[in-house]
Amino acid sequence: MTDQPEGQRQDTDGADQRLASVVDLGTYRQAVDPLPVTFHRRELDAILWIYGRMVGEGEWRDYAIDHLRDKAVFSVFKRSGEYPLYRIEKNPKLAAKQGAFSVVGADGRILKRGHDLKAVLKVFDKGLKAID
Repeated sequence: MTDQPEGQRQDTDGADQRLASVVDLGTYRQAVDPLPVTFHRRELDAILWIYGRMVGEGEWRDYAIDHLRDKAVFSVFKRSGEYPLYRIEKNPKLAAKQGAFSVVGADGRILKRGHDLKAVLKVFDKGLKAID
Protein backbone atom coordinates (compact mmCIF):
# COMPACT_ATOMS: atom_id res chain seq x y z
CA MET A 1 0.00 0.00 0.00
CA THR A 2 1.23 3.55 -0.69
CA ASP A 3 0.85 6.82 1.22
CA GLN A 4 -1.47 8.60 -1.25
CA PRO A 5 -4.48 10.78 -0.49
CA GLU A 6 -7.83 9.09 -0.95
CA GLY A 7 -9.25 9.59 -4.45
CA GLN A 8 -5.83 9.83 -6.12
CA ARG A 9 -3.44 7.27 -7.48
CA GLN A 10 0.03 7.55 -8.81
CA ASP A 11 0.52 6.48 -12.39
CA THR A 12 3.60 4.62 -13.55
CA ASP A 13 5.15 7.86 -14.83
CA GLY A 14 4.65 9.55 -11.44
CA ALA A 15 1.76 11.92 -12.38
CA ASP A 16 -1.22 12.19 -10.01
CA GLN A 17 -4.64 11.53 -11.53
CA ARG A 18 -8.06 12.06 -9.97
CA LEU A 19 -10.39 9.11 -9.96
CA ALA A 20 -13.64 9.53 -11.85
CA SER A 21 -16.80 10.12 -9.87
CA VAL A 22 -20.37 9.29 -10.80
CA VAL A 23 -22.52 12.30 -11.69
CA ASP A 24 -26.27 12.28 -12.28
CA LEU A 25 -26.65 13.26 -15.94
CA GLY A 26 -30.01 15.00 -15.40
CA THR A 27 -28.60 17.20 -12.64
CA TYR A 28 -25.52 17.99 -14.73
CA ARG A 29 -27.59 18.98 -17.78
CA GLN A 30 -29.89 21.15 -15.64
CA ALA A 31 -26.87 22.99 -14.21
CA VAL A 32 -25.13 23.44 -17.57
CA ASP A 33 -28.14 24.13 -19.79
CA PRO A 34 -31.36 24.73 -17.83
CA LEU A 35 -34.67 23.82 -19.45
CA PRO A 36 -36.59 26.69 -21.02
CA VAL A 37 -39.67 28.17 -19.38
CA THR A 38 -42.87 26.79 -20.91
CA PHE A 39 -46.59 27.36 -20.64
CA HIS A 40 -48.50 24.60 -18.85
CA ARG A 41 -51.49 23.00 -20.52
CA ARG A 42 -54.11 24.98 -18.53
CA GLU A 43 -52.25 28.22 -19.27
CA LEU A 44 -52.21 27.45 -23.00
CA ASP A 45 -55.91 26.53 -22.86
CA ALA A 46 -56.74 29.97 -21.43
CA ILE A 47 -54.53 31.77 -23.95
CA LEU A 48 -55.83 29.80 -26.94
CA TRP A 49 -59.44 30.40 -25.86
CA ILE A 50 -58.82 34.17 -26.03
CA TYR A 51 -56.90 33.72 -29.29
CA GLY A 52 -59.78 31.78 -30.87
CA ARG A 53 -62.28 34.43 -29.83
CA MET A 54 -60.17 37.22 -31.28
CA VAL A 55 -59.60 35.30 -34.53
CA GLY A 56 -63.38 34.86 -34.79
CA GLU A 57 -63.78 38.63 -34.40
CA GLY A 58 -61.22 39.22 -37.16
CA GLU A 59 -58.74 40.99 -34.85
CA TRP A 60 -55.90 38.44 -34.84
CA ARG A 61 -54.65 36.14 -37.56
CA ASP A 62 -51.41 34.49 -36.46
CA TYR A 63 -49.43 33.59 -33.35
CA ALA A 64 -45.99 32.41 -32.25
CA ILE A 65 -44.80 30.70 -29.09
CA ASP A 66 -41.25 31.16 -27.80
CA HIS A 67 -39.83 29.15 -24.91
CA LEU A 68 -36.74 30.98 -23.68
CA ARG A 69 -34.45 30.37 -20.71
CA ASP A 70 -35.99 33.09 -18.57
CA LYS A 71 -39.54 33.39 -19.92
CA ALA A 72 -42.19 31.97 -22.23
CA VAL A 73 -43.84 34.29 -24.76
CA PHE A 74 -47.08 33.91 -26.74
CA SER A 75 -47.12 36.59 -29.47
CA VAL A 76 -50.21 37.49 -31.51
CA PHE A 77 -50.20 39.16 -34.92
CA LYS A 78 -52.70 40.96 -37.13
CA ARG A 79 -50.77 39.89 -40.23
CA SER A 80 -47.95 37.41 -40.65
CA GLY A 81 -44.51 38.95 -40.80
CA GLU A 82 -45.35 42.05 -38.78
CA TYR A 83 -44.45 43.00 -35.25
CA PRO A 84 -46.68 41.32 -32.66
CA LEU A 85 -49.74 43.28 -31.54
CA TYR A 86 -49.52 41.77 -28.07
CA ARG A 87 -47.22 39.48 -26.15
CA ILE A 88 -48.47 37.31 -23.32
CA GLU A 89 -45.43 36.56 -21.18
CA LYS A 90 -44.71 34.16 -18.34
CA ASN A 91 -41.65 35.10 -16.29
CA PRO A 92 -41.25 32.87 -13.20
CA LYS A 93 -38.60 35.17 -11.70
CA LEU A 94 -41.30 37.82 -11.16
CA ALA A 95 -43.80 35.40 -9.58
CA ALA A 96 -43.03 36.51 -6.02
CA LYS A 97 -43.01 40.20 -6.94
CA GLN A 98 -45.46 41.64 -9.49
CA GLY A 99 -46.68 38.31 -10.83
CA ALA A 100 -45.37 35.88 -13.41
CA PHE A 101 -47.89 36.79 -16.14
CA SER A 102 -48.10 39.98 -18.18
CA VAL A 103 -49.64 41.32 -21.37
CA VAL A 104 -47.32 43.63 -23.31
CA GLY A 105 -48.49 45.93 -26.11
CA ALA A 106 -46.80 46.48 -29.46
CA ASP A 107 -45.03 49.55 -28.10
CA GLY A 108 -43.54 47.60 -25.15
CA ARG A 109 -45.86 48.96 -22.46
CA ILE A 110 -47.13 46.46 -19.93
CA LEU A 111 -50.94 46.58 -20.17
CA LYS A 112 -51.64 44.22 -17.28
CA ARG A 113 -49.56 42.11 -14.90
CA GLY A 114 -50.49 39.67 -12.18
CA HIS A 115 -50.27 36.30 -10.48
CA ASP A 116 -53.40 34.81 -12.10
CA LEU A 117 -53.29 34.33 -15.89
CA LYS A 118 -57.07 34.43 -16.34
CA ALA A 119 -57.25 37.76 -14.51
CA VAL A 120 -54.43 39.15 -16.67
CA LEU A 121 -56.15 37.98 -19.86
CA LYS A 122 -59.26 39.99 -18.94
CA VAL A 123 -57.46 42.97 -20.45
CA PHE A 124 -58.74 41.65 -23.79
CA ASP A 125 -62.37 41.78 -22.58
CA LYS A 126 -62.25 45.58 -22.67
CA GLY A 127 -62.37 45.61 -26.44
CA LEU A 128 -58.77 46.46 -27.32
CA LYS A 129 -58.60 47.07 -31.04
CA ALA A 130 -55.60 47.17 -33.30
CA ILE A 131 -55.00 50.47 -35.07
CA ASP A 132 -54.16 50.07 -38.75
